[in-house]
Amino acid sequence: MLIDTHCHLNFKDFDSDRDEIIERCLKNGIEIINIGVNYKTSQEVIKITQKYKKGVYATVALHPHDVTGCLSAEVLTKAGEKREREEFDYDKFLKLAKNRKVVAIGETGLDYAFCESDEKAQKLQQEVFIKHLELAKEVNKPVVIHSRRLFPEILKIIKKHRTSNSELRGVLHCYMGRWSYAEEYLKLGFYISFTGLITYARDYDKVIKNTPLDRILIETDAPYLAPEPLRQAQGKPVRNEPKYVEYVARKIAEIKGVSFEKVAEQTTQNAKELFNLL
Repeated sequence: MLIDTHCHLNFKDFDSDRDEIIERCLKNGIEIINIGVNYKTSQEVIKITQKYKKGVYATVALHPHDVTGCLSAEVLTKAGEKREREEFDYDKFLKLAKNRKVVAIGETGLDYAFCESDEKAQKLQQEVFIKHLELAKEVNKPVVIHSRRLFPEILKIIKKHRTSNSELRGVLHCYMGRWSYAEEYLKLGFYISFTGLITYARDYDKVIKNTPLDRILIETDAPYLAPEPLRQAQGKPVRNEPKYVEYVARKIAEIKGVSFEKVAEQTTQNAKELFNLL
């Protein structure tokens, strides 16, 4: 059994075969956590879960790109969908977060890629990230954190908003940072998650080697980041799918010098514990 802890099957890339992909995954022992990035997609991922008794879960949040929209009217995502600036409505997301199939708050965090010189936009992202942390504490669910190389800033915010009565927990999604940063998050009880990126980039071998296996999660971030040897076909990027999470597990096994079966078993157990999967 494997668990793809981060994918976006609600994106239009999967409109033609979404149900078939999910059913094929479940038949082959792969469970799925579908990630919301704004209010509409958070509703959509919950709706998808309703078709299945178990094995398909959801998260809800407002992605930092949707928080600011680059402070312009709209932004085109890699999926080719318009992402307009959206105001975070705490009460509306709280209602979604209480759904029993919602297992986390995310993806949320900071990403200044499109607002590097805009302090107002950066501050807005920080404020909304804090609101997500408060939401996670209120519903007692973990956070799925998105960071574009802003690990110290996110760490500072998390430490400030942890209390003895409400310990924030969660995972660093698609980790692309240094070991020194990962070590700090691990000390706080967070998990580190890896994607197909590790199958062709050697930058993260040290992090994988040093991170205890019982603190690692695996994901695809589908439809993005297809792993080797499936990254391209006829010179074009391949659509990633949850079934390809196996390649991530196998690469971790290779780097850590353990069996694929051990990685599959432990990462599945990690996901079940963090997300309190039914």
